[in-house]
Amino acid sequence: MNVDEWRSQIKRGTLEYCILLMIRQAPRYGYELISCLEAWPILAARESTIYPLLRRLLKEGFLTAFWQETAEGLPPRKYYTITPQGLEYLDAMDGEWNSLVKAIDGIKGE
Repeated sequence: MNVDEWRSQIKRGTLEYCILLMIRQAPRYGYELISCLEAWPILAARESTIYPLLRRLLKEGFLTAFWQETAEGLPPRKYYTITPQGLEYLDAMDGEWNSLVKAIDGIKGE
């Protein structure tokens, strides 16, 4: 395995967490999430990755969605919000993430 493959595996495992974190801050639409993730190249993702993930989170009850008209006369956008069930899931993910970081820091000797 090379570093690119390893990075890809890390990315798959953290994108869901990052998307829920961003949606917890404010309702977001798909392209906005993609644009925000581009600020961190290791997290940058394509539509073919983000939209199926959003559909799955909707199906699992972690997100809800609503359509909103745009002021610029563009087509309406589908915004996603986190549900109470999604907040519980995100809290559990926070705990797991913090435990993982703490364990890795311990191994590194930090």
